[in-house]
Amino acid sequence: MFLNFYHMREHPFGCSPDPRFLYLGTSHREALASLFYAMQADCGFAALIAEPGLGKTTLTFQLLEKLQPVARPVFLCQTQCNSRELLRYILSELGTTDSGSMDMVSMHNKIKAIASSERAGGHRFILAIDEAQNLDADVLETIRLLSNFETSRAKLLQILLIGQPQLARKLTAPALMQLRQRISIFARLEPFDLEETGRYIAHRLQFAGCSSNGLFTREAVMIIKEVSQGIPRSINNLCFSALTLGFATGREQIDSTIMREVIADLDVVQLDQPLVFAPNASVPTPEIAVSPNRRNSYKKWPVRLTVGTACVAVCLGASIVFPSFSSKMGTVLHPMNEAAGAVQVSPLPTDNSLGIGSDSGGIPSNNEVGNQGPTVDSAQFKVANSELETTTVVVNAGDTLRQISVRTAGQYNATIVDQIRKLNPLMRDPNHIEAGEQIKIPRVPISFKSSVAAGPSTDERTENAKRY
Repeated sequence: MFLNFYHMREHPFGCSPDPRFLYLGTSHREALASLFYAMQADCGFAALIAEPGLGKTTLTFQLLEKLQPVARPVFLCQTQCNSRELLRYILSELGTTDSGSMDMVSMHNKIKAIASSERAGGHRFILAIDEAQNLDADVLETIRLLSNFETSRAKLLQILLIGQPQLARKLTAPALMQLRQRISIFARLEPFDLEETGRYIAHRLQFAGCSSNGLFTREAVMIIKEVSQGIPRSINNLCFSALTLGFATGREQIDSTIMREVIADLDVVQLDQPLVFAPNASVPTPEIAVSPNRRNSYKKWPVRLTVGTACVAVCLGASIVFPSFSSKMGTVLHPMNEAAGAVQVSPLPTDNSLGIGSDSGGIPSNNEVGNQGPTVDSAQFKVANSELETTTVVVNAGDTLRQISVRTAGQYNATIVDQIRKLNPLMRDPNHIEAGEQIKIPRVPISFKSSVAAGPSTDERTENAKRY
């Protein structure tokens, strides 16, 4: 894989809760210290609350590892169970294999005996229950009764409940008031900010053996922070995908370009959309849809150039034989404003905020049409949707959707983009079209020409018609 390519000795962004890779952000450091002191002080109950993916399990493993010399830890993650099954899970982790034949009283006594034995040997008995938000109220009450194992001086059993915010809401129920009163510490975890995200990525890369300090550019880290919202599990997924793509494309540094492609590939919303095919629509094959950088699409250029040259020759011949032809062409092919058609990329900020620039000028909204060509009334355009004429365009290298729309439909605005998306259900991102794609473009109905705003002068239309 990419380990040798990036000079790493092990996977830096694995999904297992390996405490060796734990990076302690501000909230993680505070939570670990609070829970450690709670266990040392013989508190009966403690709780760790955090949203999914923030590292609750990894932090718990780190805590139990620190307490290993003076404690007998039991970690449970099977929380879809009743009270009897919970006690059997505990005894199984303690090495008892015949718990299936025991009743509830016998299992209680067995657990108490083991806890007393551990205390006599100078060890604490710590029970950590992960995903505790899934426990029913009666199971939580059984856990509360386990905390009654104690001597006159100390608790025989210390319990740590780890769960999502639903656990905190469940503990507010009146039926669980006694349990809530016994919880001495409520620790919580917060997402990373931008600087912590960068340090988190660098920490894991360094631990995995990567010697490159600039493997991820600052712009890439900013995108990762914005998309992941500072959640470590999401950061791991994005970084793993970025390293995989970087290795596949031979990129020695992960920059914003790679991260944008990774985000597009991980767009689950698009994957959830049903595939709808128009009756006579041509479906692009994977060979056509692949970027020109990954396929020899230049082999198709001679055919395109031959067809294009023939079209230009016919148009020039018609303009010579019929002088009015070029002026009529101006009413069909509206010229594109060069300023509106230029590529505008917004630079990424250098502070903690993120503004991802668009490489294709972006999709215009209804309020951003501006100088992007004459417009058609939106309501009329939608009414005539079933009467629209369409044409199929093959994307050439360097083409943008704006340029194709202006050349073919005579304009580019939010209404046109909406129709293009409907005509091309397989189009993943209008801002990133690739050479070789076949795109269906609507033409403005003739019946609505009267509603088209006045375009440039006849001379300008003639010149631009020749140009196109």
